[in-house]
Amino acid sequence: MARQREPYEYRRLSAEERRAVVEERKRQGFPWHSPPHFPVGEAWYLLSAATFEHKPILATEDRRLYLQHRLLEGITQMGGEATAWVVLPNHYHALARVPDIMAYREFSGKLHRGTAYEWNRVDRTPGRKVWFRFSDRQVRGERSYFTYFNYVHGNPVKHGWAARADEWLCSSLKRYLQELGRDYLKDLWNRYPPRDTGKGWDDFVVTE
Repeated sequence: MARQREPYEYRRLSAEERRAVVEERKRQGFPWHSPPHFPVGEAWYLLSAATFEHKPILATEDRRLYLQHRLLEGITQMGGEATAWVVLPNHYHALARVPDIMAYREFSGKLHRGTAYEWNRVDRTPGRKVWFRFSDRQVRGERSYFTYFNYVHGNPVKHGWAARADEWLCSSLKRYLQELGRDYLKDLWNRYPPRDTGKGWDDFVVTE
């Protein structure tokens, strides 16, 4: 029987090894991976941020791709790992293991200040407030993890930015479609539907 691997191990596997792991978890009826337990200080979070007055300041694909790269790079450099993410014109979400949430908050603050400065320079809007709301919600077990996993990937459709979630470029969904297949992800969605996930937060970030 194939050994159940942690998600950060999975990314290091060859394509053939990944298929074997996924097929074994399918055979056993398990989700493709479960959020592992960590020593004190490490945890999984849904990390989110929105622009001021939910304006679509990240209107261009280049801008969203740049933010996505910086966000994932920063999480990796601090010893963490993002397993699901989406970057939209007015907010982003990342489901990630973070060794130190205070270090992540410091990193995100620098990221937001740096991007705000650069985009205001490019847009010729000195002093414009770019970022407004930030949230880090700790994941509480497997159901919470996979509910957030589906919530993140459904965000482009939920907020009207795309007709289909797999059409949105700045998202991890296409990676999972390639690795796991549409039927498996559909089953995962049915088992862990987002429903009211994001209520309160979504009241703020919905598009106008």
